[in-house]
Amino acid sequence: MSRRYTFFMLLQSAPAWLRLTREDRQRFQATHIAPLLAGYPAVTLRFYDTEAFSGRCSDVAVFETADLRAYTFLIDGLRDTAFFSEPYFEVVDIIPAVEDGYVEYDRAHNVRAA
Repeated sequence: MSRRYTFFMLLQSAPAWLRLTREDRQRFQATHIAPLLAGYPAVTLRFYDTEAFSGRCSDVAVFETADLRAYTFLIDGLRDTAFFSEPYFEVVDIIPAVEDGYVEYDRAHNVRAA
């Protein structure tokens, strides 16, 4: 069984991002983020807006993969873009997780479901 990892990256949008028009934001994603993601098909990325619900972060990027090398390479690639270098976003926290990790533990220890 291939273990899948999920990384919840809590982000705070920077004034430089907010100053961009919505069209410029979409263009940046299409010309910088999408091609980078295409280079790492083992990693999926979804964005969630949180600014209306949280003062801690404005967005959450959710990365999922079974390939930790691809994930770390993708993050290094993002660091080479204005996403982090302008910066358009600052990382508040990264929360790594393993979905249903207890299932693998139970299997390894012959724990049977009740």
